[in-house]
Amino acid sequence: MAEHDAYAEYAYPEDPWLRANMIASVDGAATRGGLSGALGNEADRVLFHKLRGLADVVLVGAGTVRAEGYGPASVPLAVVSRTLGFDYSSPLFQGRTILVTTATAPGLAEARDHAEVIVAGEHSVDHRLALKLLHERGLTKVLCEGGPSLLGQLVGAGLLDELCLTVSPVLLGGSALRILHGPPAAQELGLASVRQDGEHLFLRYRRR
Repeated sequence: MAEHDAYAEYAYPEDPWLRANMIASVDGAATRGGLSGALGNEADRVLFHKLRGLADVVLVGAGTVRAEGYGPASVPLAVVSRTLGFDYSSPLFQGRTILVTTATAPGLAEARDHAEVIVAGEHSVDHRLALKLLHERGLTKVLCEGGPSLLGQLVGAGLLDELCLTVSPVLLGGSALRILHGPPAAQELGLASVRQDGEHLFLRYRRR
């Protein structure tokens, strides 16, 4: 997957845009051994970092941050959490971290001592409001890295503009989550591009 034609198509449009980057096995599992990174190859890891570099902000759920061991990134991390309860001494808070939470979240005052906080909703996170507040901060090119519950909520709210999906050449079975988890959420997509590196496929879809 040569750099000169692998990445030009991933440029963001001028308008605010929400892109998701996910990986799944052939039978739809979003993780292997509890980690999404275990499904990827080197080309997937390169694309992961390239997509981050194109974004203004990475939007990610607190469960994914904890499971994948997130640290500081080259762009701001907007971590969605209804309950907070973070270890504020962890590497996650060594860069610019924005906590997207609710007005009733426990430990809200403490969170404000350690991170930029966006309150979007009273008891549950209003994702449309959260994106609006990110946009007001100049963070309009948004990259969602999951996990499945957050992505399911974004799709359910009709907010997703684009999905980059890596298909890993493995069958896993078992009870691993799919890339969307939660109540049924339907969205029609159009296939924008297909690329291949070894046995991995790199699919890009846009909203119709």
